[in-house]
Amino acid sequence: MMSFLNFILVLATLATALIAGLFYAYSCSVNPGLSELSDSEYIKAMQSINIAIVNPVFLSSFLGTLLLLPLSTYFVYQDGLSDRFWLLFAATLLYWIGTFGVTIFGNIPLNDALADFNTSAASAEAVSQQRGKFELPWNRLHQIRTIASFSSLTLAIIACVLHK
Repeated sequence: MMSFLNFILVLATLATALIAGLFYAYSCSVNPGLSELSDSEYIKAMQSINIAIVNPVFLSSFLGTLLLLPLSTYFVYQDGLSDRFWLLFAATLLYWIGTFGVTIFGNIPLNDALADFNTSAASAEAVSQQRGKFELPWNRLHQIRTIASFSSLTLAIIACVLHK
């Protein structure tokens, strides 16, 4: 029978995998596809995506990981400072700072600024400038959180298979 610790660790790893997979898939498909759109189409598509992503399915894995990784780290810590603890501690920090922190303090402010932009009332030059202020910084931040979430997942997987 699976222990409570291992159950929490599996849930934490699964939630981390869902986020890492989302960011990876976005990097491999959505960003390249969006880059081909005109400035106005790009902004409208990103505005739509930014609304659609705020849903219970996404939030449960995004926020669930934020809670489940440190919880599993705490439970492992009950057995003392072990390799498994340090792996989960590092996974937690990577997720908190590199994934959650970058999203909250980087991507979301850019999304919020884009949400207020009305492409219908703006000139083509203003639309182009708005895209320029958004796309490159947003994509760079997205790369950081993709790498951080993948690294966090890798550490969590190793912690799952590591024997005491």
